[in-house]
Amino acid sequence: MASELVKPADTTLIDTDIHNGFKDPRDLLPYLAKPWHKQWLAQGTGVGMPYYSTVGVLRRDAIPGSGGIPGSDPAYLIKDHLDRYRIDYGILTGSGTLEMSLHPDMDYGNAICSAYNDYLIDHWLTASPRFKGSLVINHSDPAAAAQEIVRVGGHPDIVQVMMSSAARMPFGQRFYHPIYEAAERMGLPVAIHPGTEGRGISGPPTPSGYPSRYMEWHNILPANYMGHINSLVCEGVFERFPTLKFVGIEGGVAWLPHLMWRMDKNYKALRDTAPWLKKLPSEYIRAHIRLTSQPIEEPEHPEHLVQIFKMCGAEDMVMYSSDYPHWDFDHPKLALAPFPKDIRVKLQVKNAAKLYKLYTKLEQQEGGPP
Repeated sequence: MASELVKPADTTLIDTDIHNGFKDPRDLLPYLAKPWHKQWLAQGTGVGMPYYSTVGVLRRDAIPGSGGIPGSDPAYLIKDHLDRYRIDYGILTGSGTLEMSLHPDMDYGNAICSAYNDYLIDHWLTASPRFKGSLVINHSDPAAAAQEIVRVGGHPDIVQVMMSSAARMPFGQRFYHPIYEAAERMGLPVAIHPGTEGRGISGPPTPSGYPSRYMEWHNILPANYMGHINSLVCEGVFERFPTLKFVGIEGGVAWLPHLMWRMDKNYKALRDTAPWLKKLPSEYIRAHIRLTSQPIEEPEHPEHLVQIFKMCGAEDMVMYSSDYPHWDFDHPKLALAPFPKDIRVKLQVKNAAKLYKLYTKLEQQEGGPP
């Protein structure tokens, strides 16, 4: 397989969560209005992480040969990750700007997001056709976020809208409708990624308040995803935006059946409180929610994970992700080993190819899109 060119019809593996970034904060300055330069260089995002990880966040073995932080060199990322694991397309999810939605100065947040998006296009999407990008928005300013989606979302290698999973209010509320309207109009899914819970203006990272340490914080991140998906469905977002897809990156999967069953059970008795819903909540989830595999659950008996996927239809909703170059990276062959081949192929390529409109040889063999 060539390093610089992938024939779409030969696609067999798509990685839906690769963290790319910049080597130096000064890399964004050519794309950033001058009044923000001093603040960016002195403060960065200005939204610090309160929890300390003893293992760090970035893998030390992923440091580029040219120096800099892991994930900052396109050529090295291709060699060290895409080529090594025979990954045909990598969905770039960014690094170092996602928390701008949680900065109290919305104008500063908007400026940094726009600068990053232009940097992404110039430095990453031109480096290889195998890179596909996620444009980052400041979801605390939906009107400006919608303008950014329209400004950048038409680029042929931009495949989704990215925002932080931490927020001041659940994502189903009508405050966010301008974001969803713009994303649907541009034909882009909206994705969230964890790591910002408890930072900036988002409030406590759990409904019970602040955990004491990094492990506690990391363990409970899926609770935030459950809250957002519950809100999106119950507030009728997918009735108002019927073609919108929402992607929960790096939030786990095994909690999904519980949420679907509980929502369906309560809907049968309380449907009068959500008269806009025309289907069971689980039906909206299967049709509109997508998740990524990493960090995939690892039960004592691997077949139990396969059973959980089958319980809720997750084999059609989940996409492989590595989380490169983070500490809890998932190897594509090891992470998906418990699954039978028909499900494994969906997780490796078919589900992502359909969502991101990447034509594959599987489609060619089967006479159409997966």
